[in-house]
Amino acid sequence: MSILDAIIQGIIQGLTEFLPVSSSGHLALYQQIFGSTEENGLFFSAILHLGTLVAVFIAFRDTIWALIKELGCMLKDIFTGKFKWSTMNGERRMIIMLLISLLVLVPLYPLKDLVEEVSNKHLIVIGFCFLYTAVILFLSDRCGKGTREPKDITVKNALTVGIFQGIALMPGISRSGSTIASGLFSGFTRETAVKYSFILGIPTILGGCLLEVKDAAAEGIEFDFLPMLIGFVVSAVVGICAIRMVNWLVKSEKFKIFAVYTLLLGLFVIGYSIYKM
Repeated sequence: MSILDAIIQGIIQGLTEFLPVSSSGHLALYQQIFGSTEENGLFFSAILHLGTLVAVFIAFRDTIWALIKELGCMLKDIFTGKFKWSTMNGERRMIIMLLISLLVLVPLYPLKDLVEEVSNKHLIVIGFCFLYTAVILFLSDRCGKGTREPKDITVKNALTVGIFQGIALMPGISRSGSTIASGLFSGFTRETAVKYSFILGIPTILGGCLLEVKDAAAEGIEFDFLPMLIGFVVSAVVGICAIRMVNWLVKSEKFKIFAVYTLLLGLFVIGYSIYKM
């Protein structure tokens, strides 16, 4: 892998992980069109995802630190018998709801490899997934202004977000777009929807990265350190910029920009795949 290729894929990952346009779909599309399908492609994708995780920790460091401290207090209350559902503050409720959203993903995650294999072999599937992303983004942009903040999130809301995140295992369906949209469908404020989506992505992305790294180590895949490092840094820096952009666009109710983009991209991918066939 060349350094230029690593930079390009780092930019794609950093932008599309947080912009609601599907990072996995864009990387798969880039690798298929430009022939960048080395055997270490999945491992490099994991490295790029780790770079975007760094961006999340930097962008939401205050919220994440508050949740970590509250988690410690919550565990103490559980073991001392002082935990009460009815008296949870916003941070504690958000922790519980994040866990519920993650649990929805558990029975679906074993299908991830099969779904990605089918999608990567049949580019037209990714095209239709882009169209699905366009639809949910368009509908979410038409939602009224929600009022739910972290202290108001219900189990039903958490399950809804978790189901949408599970569907987003398919390349071409944006994880961030799906979870932000489902948050808006559930009546979250726009700021809460973005914050919940990106923090929910931390364990999801990290777990996937660790599995990819484990598989790569077991297979003894060789890789060039420098391109990997450059891709990691680029994805982290670009990711921070993308997070700020999403925050601004969601608050300014301009989410439909991404709906139009994914609609056009989906139509292009479907047309391109038919042409190739």
